[in-house]
Amino acid sequence: MTEPTSRNRLDEEQSPYLRQHADNPVNWQPWDEQALSAAEERDVPIFLSVGYSACHWCHVMEEESFEDETVAEKLNENFIPIKVDREERPDLDSVYQTVCQLVSGRGGWPLSVWLTPEGKPFYVGTYFPRESRQGMPGFLDLLDNIANSWEESREEMESRAEEWTRAAKGQLEETPGQPTEVGDSVLADAANTALRAADRDHGGFGSDGPKFPQPTRIHLLMRAYERTGRETFREAAIETLDAMADRGLYDHVGGGFHRYATDREWIVPHFEKMLYDNAEIPRAYLAGYQLTGDDRYARVVEETFEFVERELTHGEGVGDHEYGGFYSTLDAQSDGEEGKFYVWTPRQIEGILDADADLFCDRYGITRSGNFEGKTVLTLARSAESLAEEYDLTESEVRERLDDARERVFEAREERIRPARDEKILAGWNGLLISALAEGGLLDERWTDLAADALAFVREQLWDAERGELARRYKPTADGGDIKGEGYLEDYAFLARGAFDCYQATGEVEHLAFALDLARTIEAEFWDESAKTIYYTSESGESLVTRPQERRDQSTPSSLGVAVDVLLSLDPFVDHDRFDEIVETVLSTHGQHIESSPMEHTTLTLAADRRRTGDLELTVAADSLPDAWRERLGETYLPNRILARRPPTAEGLAEWLDALDLDEAPPIWHEREAEGEPTIYTCRSFTCSPPVTNIDEALEWAEDLAPEYNRS
Repeated sequence: MTEPTSRNRLDEEQSPYLRQHADNPVNWQPWDEQALSAAEERDVPIFLSVGYSACHWCHVMEEESFEDETVAEKLNENFIPIKVDREERPDLDSVYQTVCQLVSGRGGWPLSVWLTPEGKPFYVGTYFPRESRQGMPGFLDLLDNIANSWEESREEMESRAEEWTRAAKGQLEETPGQPTEVGDSVLADAANTALRAADRDHGGFGSDGPKFPQPTRIHLLMRAYERTGRETFREAAIETLDAMADRGLYDHVGGGFHRYATDREWIVPHFEKMLYDNAEIPRAYLAGYQLTGDDRYARVVEETFEFVERELTHGEGVGDHEYGGFYSTLDAQSDGEEGKFYVWTPRQIEGILDADADLFCDRYGITRSGNFEGKTVLTLARSAESLAEEYDLTESEVRERLDDARERVFEAREERIRPARDEKILAGWNGLLISALAEGGLLDERWTDLAADALAFVREQLWDAERGELARRYKPTADGGDIKGEGYLEDYAFLARGAFDCYQATGEVEHLAFALDLARTIEAEFWDESAKTIYYTSESGESLVTRPQERRDQSTPSSLGVAVDVLLSLDPFVDHDRFDEIVETVLSTHGQHIESSPMEHTTLTLAADRRRTGDLELTVAADSLPDAWRERLGETYLPNRILARRPPTAEGLAEWLDALDLDEAPPIWHEREAEGEPTIYTCRSFTCSPPVTNIDEALEWAEDLAPEYNRS
């Protein structure tokens, strides 16, 4: 009988990234019991390669090394080669990425790790060329050297593996020995730290490239401005929003954001489009619109959501819902070239637009020399005002002609070979977008419908209500769909926030009930009372060499920070104090981290400030939210707002309490009935307004009840 590890088994997997490697001569294995047992039986090291489908350097390393017969022979003979999709197994990526950061001071993908048969790392790096060059060791030489060292210096390899594993445990598992209460000034202190890191010339953070979107830092600056009135906080936030929207990070033809900019000026992006970026970045623009009233920010939100609806939405919903969940990624490459789908030359534009070609090229900076390999990544190079003067047109005429031109360029682009799409539907990433859409639905209700469709799909496909368990991903297949993986903290926390935001937007109790179910599993499976923290992996899940926490914000918000924030949101809706006690304990446990490095822990920092200052509670007793109220709330900047919808009568509320398995109404709903028409109660810090039936009056009460330090 053929041993499973004597062939490439990735053709059995549904992950698009793993299937990309299914034809390699390397005998790739998925991370499973068969592969791990084979390493122990053969007593050889594991070569672990971690990446994802849209990763450019993953493609390069595959072409150079993993498709090479000589490389494959060495890997197959001396190692158990395992390939992991980091989007399916973020726990594995977290553990070994941490080791890479500790050892080399850098990380990224592809992540290349050599492990003992027990899974302990002893050599680590990222991309390796096939042959040595530019100071980088060649992959072929590494394979020979590591295989020889395993035979001749195994004790040294195992000693290093023990040392690195202890270091990873210290980084990921340990909590500070001394609980620390976060101070009143945490928000202002953190915003001052962000301000010092802000690039005041080009927007964003850091004085060099690459530039990554940091939406939580933008939220931090905006909240600090709202709190203190310091104009510099607002300016730094707006400079970053403007830079990301005006330059190459944003797709000016089709909407949506690329992963990051390769340069300080945000001109040339890394062209992949990730679902999580196109969820979290629009939330920052929505807050920017609410804070400034700038309609351009609202347009960015709308265009980004339209991109997601058009290009990342699964078209088969459940029940009465039209759409399903959201796909994960669009690749950076198309037709074998990075960025080819998105870049332009003047001649291409002239072939599409004729008379308006010069106007379009001037607007978007399209030149003969280009800004990316002889072609141009579009940026907003000229204002409508300056173009109107040059072309002897009115500004409205310029905008009208540019809008028409952009539509024609978009239609022409649709004929190009498209970037590959990773059609995994991940619970956590869907939660991020559901949350953003629900909040955006206060401006336009079609986004609420899209959010509710996705929430229904994820709940139907990935949630096991009887067991209280959430699966990680769904992959559409010809015969239905494939479900794989246990949910991680990010899946439960991000989806719980999305469900709660859907409740706020729709007033439907089933969304609140689902959020509470997810929160209860966070408490039961991820909260560790003895360690006084919330772990990234569940108590009953697979045991790795260390059990990670996710305190820091990375490409997605800290799952620990979002979990704390969700428990804060849901605490007013339960008949116990456990959620608040967990929040208080976790924030105290990580208080030292928050106080000493708030920029790395922005989501936790915002949660800590939220708990200290309290929420603005707007309890609405009504069958539906009046349109005027919805629009007013959608355009008003109200950080830490809870929109606590409830039926207008005691009889209706009793049905809700049954659905939530509550014996009596929580204080946020108690005795807050409608006074003949939709009624709103405004509360903060145990002080409430009288019931009012006018949204402007309610918001005046919100301003009156704001803490003293909000007033200037």
